[in-house]
Amino acid sequence: MQGEPLKILLIEDNIDHAELVKRCFQKHRIINSVFHLTDGESALNYMFGQKEYADRSLYPLPDLILLDLRIPKIDGIVVLTKIKEEDSLKHIPVVVLTSSANEKDVYSAYNNYVNSYLVKPLDFEKFTKLIEELGLYWLCLNAPVKN
Repeated sequence: MQGEPLKILLIEDNIDHAELVKRCFQKHRIINSVFHLTDGESALNYMFGQKEYADRSLYPLPDLILLDLRIPKIDGIVVLTKIKEEDSLKHIPVVVLTSSANEKDVYSAYNNYVNSYLVKPLDFEKFTKLIEELGLYWLCLNAPVKN
């Protein structure tokens, strides 16, 4: 995949957080294509190629999913569970990127096969550093499964 933009599906209802993630990737020249959705229902429709996301030439499967837990319509844990239960999707890495450090949320995410669980720092500098490191690892160092 070297040279090809990696496809990231960002599922985040906070527009400011989503913009910060996109800007951080751009600033650090982490080559990627970010598609942003704001709720769990849209995320599942996208991942399963349903409704407005049925055309895979326009809405290809992502190489990485960044998932907030507290999203409208369908909870992030439910989204994670549905993705990891589907044979054709479970190989796609899912990174929970959330404000919740609640032990129950962490356990639930790992119990449903999340690949990584990251808590968003409140400090701007720490948040941008986290996104930079996340991008470098998952998009540059990790060997992805080709879709």
